Amino acid sequence: MGPDEVWGKLSDTSLVRIARLPCHDSLGARMGGRLPLLSRATLKMGYYRATCKLSRRWWEELGDMRNLYTHVLGNSTAKVTRLGFGAAPLGNLFAPVSEKDALASLEQAWNEGIRYFDTAPLYGYGTSEQRIGEGLIGRPRDAFCLSTKVGRLLKAGFARPTDGEFSGSFALGAVFDYGYDAAWRSVEESLHRLGLDRIDVALLHDLDPTVHDAPAFKEHMDQALTGACRALVDMRKAGVVSAIGLGINDAEVALRFVREVPLDVVLLAGRYTLLEQCHTRTLFVECEKRNVSVIIGSPFNSGVLCTDVHSYYDYAPAPKAILDRVSQMREVCARHGVSLGAAALQFPFGQCVVAAVIPGVRSAEQVRQNVNWLNASIPPDFWEELCALGLLSREIPLPQWS
Repeated sequence: MGPDEVWGKLSDTSLVRIARLPCHDSLGARMGGRLPLLSRATLKMGYYRATCKLSRRWWEELGDMRNLYTHVLGNSTAKVTRLGFGAAPLGNLFAPVSEKDALASLEQAWNEGIRYFDTAPLYGYGTSEQRIGEGLIGRPRDAFCLSTKVGRLLKAGFARPTDGEFSGSFALGAVFDYGYDAAWRSVEESLHRLGLDRIDVALLHDLDPTVHDAPAFKEHMDQALTGACRALVDMRKAGVVSAIGLGINDAEVALRFVREVPLDVVLLAGRYTLLEQCHTRTLFVECEKRNVSVIIGSPFNSGVLCTDVHSYYDYAPAPKAILDRVSQMREVCARHGVSLGAAALQFPFGQCVVAAVIPGVRSAEQVRQNVNWLNASIPPDFWEELCALGLLSREIPLPQWS
């Protein structure tokens, strides 16, 4: 991404950061080594001088600003920022999030240059979609990418099987439906809750054996391949959405869909993290071969890989074996001055097919923390020690930021 594209994404918050960084060109020297708060025009002049030739150290101290990097999904026109906003917590995942905190987190994300937002009807039974819409309404529509999901319809009078995870303000429950008409209806209802004119990415949601028992899984799989998947392809062809894909927790099932359906993206949640990379190698090879992008959801494995005091792993309290492994990783982090959250957020980018990571967010502070973690410097020796201790396989590609 060149200087012009980066400059266009700089928010006022980022400009303040630039203005306060040490500077070593002639302008900075005349001003005591630091730029004061300047106009956008003056800052732009300094920015271009920094990126082009004169202020290399200034740019290095600013950092790569990786949260501003963008990636086009597959063969589509949908473009996501490397750091996305996972909106499951805005559906009160595990704990309530106030309307004020939800909107503040979205405002902070926008100010930090995050332009990819992911939600779903399931998250708070419509609450997350409504909050996402309220936070983005009025923003330039071509300036951000929004994904939501199909596979469940929200209806009054139905049970809430995930009440232990989500709660919401709507008196609705959820019913699985992977049929053709249901997929169209789901998108229509999502647009109504969002209050926006379009969805950029539509994802088939939760079609994996961790969600359904064996008989139901087979039934839903057959229905999806002849129903919802066909609907998604038709939506893309009609221009209703720009990209189609999966939102899934199982790499092996994702592999089957990648081979049988012309997808643009796979959102893989919790299966490619510092703690597990099970069955992902073949999937990533196939995705690269077919130009299917991968988005990594739940990079902290539900919280255990960051500072989440709840120590959740895969949407449940973490077992002792996982906590022991995380404890070993924290010890390595301490020896190298690395935050475990930074390592977890950056780890997926060793894979060339990974377009973005979307950690779940419930506050403005978490947004700021995620941006800092993605932009943190991690020494190669840190990754080497994880491999030497058997905490990571040496066959796994590690992030090489340039």
